Amino acid sequence: MKFIMKNQAISIRYGLLIAAALIIYFLLLSLLGLHTDPIYSLFNGVITGAGIYLCIKNYQTYKGMKFKYQKGFMAGIISGFLATFIFTLFFGIYATNFDPNFITEILEGWQNDNNTNIAMLLFVVATMGFATSLVLTLAFMQLFKSSWNTRQAKKDLAS
Repeated sequence: MKFIMKNQAISIRYGLLIAAALIIYFLLLSLLGLHTDPIYSLFNGVITGAGIYLCIKNYQTYKGMKFKYQKGFMAGIISGFLATFIFTLFFGIYATNFDPNFITEILEGWQNDNNTNIAMLLFVVATMGFATSLVLTLAFMQLFKSSWNTRQAKKDLAS
């Protein structure tokens, strides 16, 4: 039980750090007037990726070189999903309470014939964050997983 709590503590800590970095980056873009340009949201993937990588690396350091793929994957995915959830909440609060023109500015390219509103925008932000977290966690776990091409792994598979 203590192992599960430590795994979750690592994931939660990194999830909070990723969310804080995403929020700070968004606020910095807002100060510069660049927060309505979607090209800058590409850097969100870099921030999320760095946080997930560090989360899995920290988990590996805690567990040692031999750790289960599923546990490392869970650590990365929890941190990414938590960060996405927190950032989406912040984004919704910001878009509805702090900058009333933000929704209009960001959605003006979308509102051709569609009935797009804040709910659709939040859905897109959340979906992008969850997809980024899933793909990056899968990619990073390829770096951290144990190789099955060793003599010991072949012995373990044979038994």
